[in-house]
Amino acid sequence: MVESTLTAIGRVTKKAVLGTLKGTGEQAQAIVETTVDLVKVTIEGVSDFTVAIEKRGEEIVSGAIEAATEVGGDLFMTIKSTVYGMVKAGSDVGADVATTAVAATEGAMKAAAKAGTDISKATEEAVTGAIEAGDAIGAHASKAVRDALTTSIKGAKDVIKPPPK
Repeated sequence: MVESTLTAIGRVTKKAVLGTLKGTGEQAQAIVETTVDLVKVTIEGVSDFTVAIEKRGEEIVSGAIEAATEVGGDLFMTIKSTVYGMVKAGSDVGADVATTAVAATEGAMKAAAKAGTDISKATEEAVTGAIEAGDAIGAHASKAVRDALTTSIKGAKDVIKPPPK
């Protein structure tokens, strides 16, 4: 068995997502909720939420990906749901939503590369998760997330559709 290289945050995320994936019910929503809770606990007490999310994003996504891989779960649904949860949590705690979306997407791309999965598909799902979170937060967040991803993430503009009316 290969030894995990996850950080403490990654290991906690992995355990939480493993429980979610082994449970019953709507897995995508459960992963979103788990990620929101983990992000909030991880950055509790810090002065700059955006920087904290940027620093911990890859660790959180890595843990989620490792959990999905271990149980044969849907890796791309896990990526999308984890990024969605990170953007939602960022909004909840007052972090810059656009910067959080970019950090979460970049973290997902790096974690997917380490896991040896299809980077193009991982990027598509991460961007989609960030966009859907921005849309759910509101019109301003939707625009900010779209603009930030388009300028910061290679290939994002190919995935991004116009915001819902």
